[in-house]
Amino acid sequence: MRKILDRYIFTELLPPFFISLAALCFVMLTKELLRLVELLVSKGVGLMAVLKVFAHLLPSFLVLTLPIAGIIASISAFSRLSYDKELLAMRAAGLSLLRLARPVMIYSCLIFSLTLLLSQWGQPWTSVSLKKLALSLLREQLTLALDRGTFNEPVPRMVIYVADSRDGDPTPGIFISDERNPDEARIIAAAQYAVRHDAANNQVWIQLFEGTIHTKPPDAEQYQLASFSTYNLAIPLQQTQYSQVEERQSRQAVIEQLNRSNWEDTGALRRLMEYDKDLAFPTAALVFGMLGVPVGIVSKRSGRVGGFAVGVMIIIVYYVLNVLCEFFVTTRFLTPFVGAWLPNTVFLTVTVVLFYRVNRQ
Repeated sequence: MRKILDRYIFTELLPPFFISLAALCFVMLTKELLRLVELLVSKGVGLMAVLKVFAHLLPSFLVLTLPIAGIIASISAFSRLSYDKELLAMRAAGLSLLRLARPVMIYSCLIFSLTLLLSQWGQPWTSVSLKKLALSLLREQLTLALDRGTFNEPVPRMVIYVADSRDGDPTPGIFISDERNPDEARIIAAAQYAVRHDAANNQVWIQLFEGTIHTKPPDAEQYQLASFSTYNLAIPLQQTQYSQVEERQSRQAVIEQLNRSNWEDTGALRRLMEYDKDLAFPTAALVFGMLGVPVGIVSKRSGRVGGFAVGVMIIIVYYVLNVLCEFFVTTRFLTPFVGAWLPNTVFLTVTVVLFYRVNRQ
């Protein structure tokens, strides 16, 4: 009989969990979706490549959304059970609140395991793979962006115009306005061109043939004109927004940096706190799941929509507490370890107190 109840409660958790997880992921990915749509529509990147980028972005967002969806599901489920008097019938059958919360504990452990896996493996893997994929996409983007008869801007502050082909010429003339260095803006015109890729150095370049370079420094009297038979115009991939992915410092490197600054480097303190949060935030999934049981019972008239709102409010309080702890860490009032784990400690205390009070009712 108790196993049937466990399965029933566990099943009750699943619909609000998946609905809230889908909604949260959509909200988190809205900004990136706009960039992906831009790649797909305006830059000519293929649909499969865009889907690959979406798949590589998803793990980093799941680390944030899984614990939130966990507490929303827990609150919604027990709010519904309490409102329909089902929880009262279970308590009348001699089951304690702690016993009824066992399926929630299993459910929270599953969320914790998945969040921990993603935070320790998925996020670093995402950062590295996304960078490699973005570099590959840029090579395709540059090649496809050189549409003939239109002005193209493959990288910021560089405009390229490719003339329409005449007499079946596969590589017509090209016009380039390069203002990446404002002090030495230049105009390049060439009779023919070819796009080359350098995967080893993460670069693409345009090989130009039979052309001229017009350079105008700040002093107008220093105008320069140079002719060339062959000229390579390099375009580093780091100039684009799609390759701005920073490598994360190792924990040991952060500690060494703090030792050199006598533990006064606020940036290094925040980075060390982030390492402690890699375990603290997944652990919050356990606390949130159990906190949702008494909160759902107390707010039994809220329903599933209300459970979503209450869950979001709790997450906002948790986020504000994290921001405050980060401030105290940077002011050296708290250590990075204490700053990372203090919000979990506060919410765990609240969970224990609420469990005790609701269980005695």
